[in-house]
Amino acid sequence: MTELNLHKIEKKILLSLVKHDKIDIETLASNTNLSLDNVRRGIEWLKYKGLVSVFINKDSIVQLVSEKSNDGSSKDKTDGSVSLTLPERRIVNSLKNNGQNAIRIGDLAKISRLSNIEFSVGIQNALRNGWLTKDADTMNLTENSEKLSNEEILLEKISKLKKMKLSDLTDQELRGFNLLKKRPGYLKETIEKSFDISLTNEGKKLVPSIKNDEQEGISAITAEILNSGKWKNEKFTEIDVSSPVRSYAMGRTHPLTDIINEIREIFVSMGFTEIEGPTIQSCFWNFDVLFTPQDHPARDMQDTFYISNLIDEDIDPNISKQVSNFHAMEWNYDWDIEKSKQTVLRTHTTPVTVKYLSESKMSEGRIFSIGRVFRNEKMSYKHLMEFHQIEGIVIGETVNLRDLMGLQKQFYSKLGLDKVKFWPTYFPYTEPSLQSMVYIDKLGKWVELFGMGMFRPEVTQSVGITNNVLAWGGGLERIAMIRYGLDDVRELYDNKLSWLRIQPICPL
Repeated sequence: MTELNLHKIEKKILLSLVKHDKIDIETLASNTNLSLDNVRRGIEWLKYKGLVSVFINKDSIVQLVSEKSNDGSSKDKTDGSVSLTLPERRIVNSLKNNGQNAIRIGDLAKISRLSNIEFSVGIQNALRNGWLTKDADTMNLTENSEKLSNEEILLEKISKLKKMKLSDLTDQELRGFNLLKKRPGYLKETIEKSFDISLTNEGKKLVPSIKNDEQEGISAITAEILNSGKWKNEKFTEIDVSSPVRSYAMGRTHPLTDIINEIREIFVSMGFTEIEGPTIQSCFWNFDVLFTPQDHPARDMQDTFYISNLIDEDIDPNISKQVSNFHAMEWNYDWDIEKSKQTVLRTHTTPVTVKYLSESKMSEGRIFSIGRVFRNEKMSYKHLMEFHQIEGIVIGETVNLRDLMGLQKQFYSKLGLDKVKFWPTYFPYTEPSLQSMVYIDKLGKWVELFGMGMFRPEVTQSVGITNNVLAWGGGLERIAMIRYGLDDVRELYDNKLSWLRIQPICPL
């Protein structure tokens, strides 16, 4: 170790420490004209290099809990000397203010305006301090009532100093402290750490070889030094390449975007092609084609965002005829095409999928979508009005429910979820329908994730699809909550930098 390996902050600290056996950080900062942060940083460097030792001191600190009021909880300075007036002092003061030296206990309780507990405690301590004497049921004031108690002496001193070390208390103050410790609401005792710094033997050997800062030369290269040629005749300080460097918070993608990209890569790796579509959809594609009856509760304005004064007249009459027939036959009501022309913010991504299948005339293949959907719901820890939905679709002549369950397990496996189970459920546009459950190790329980099923013939035949269609999907934010250990879905959109900067992509 040589002085050439030392930063100028380290040198200043070493030169100051050589004058003291031990010194605290605040004094060291004052002696070196360095900031506390620079001193702490320099000490860490020197400690790592074995040049200084750090001693931790723990002191018991006594402070006021709060300032008392007339009901026992704010400042009361009626005696003019003690900042925090104890119940026994207030009893004595009320007796003096009443112009009496003796009074019945019941009357004294009334004029002191204390609670029953405070009055009882105050009387006991006033008698102990010799401020009052008791004669039958009468209290008599004594000459000692002007004398401060040990508790008052301590409270007055701490109120001026704000805090004191327990080891600095006099015997009298310590007696007052021990008495007040038994009375809640006046004093609190905490542990305060302080640090003393001293040179090690290696540090003491190195100090004589350290030069003053004035002899160190140029520590920063500027444009003026380079342009003037001054650098040719100057000495430069050595650079310690092992010194810690300042960390910077660099820009990064949002954690939710990271998960979207990860899921997109999983779909692509499984042979799926991504499709996109508009967020504004007609009720025809959002509900009717998907075999949702026009009186279904999900279509109410309480559950769906409708677009005012925007009608979709571009509805294929052949498809609408098929939809009308299926609704009339299966749901037993007269289907109204005018209701289908109303537009909404899509409540799921499936209308984009079905419209794509209808227009592309696909007979087999794999497609997926990731997009925002909208529900007219009250915001809560588990519900958003706007969130992301992911959806996978497989179409083919022979694909079946077993294939769908296998694809789901493969998809979850790529997310790091290997324990999967299914159970029957109901969705308007798939039959059979299943709900998937995955086991989350860090939660120690099963969690419901995606819904899945085979499109009903009432859906596929309406848009001219003859082959089987497998579908699964659900909310992406639920995966994000599990991934990042969140209990409130709204935290994903709070944009707290303290959270955003520390979130890595980590396994479920």
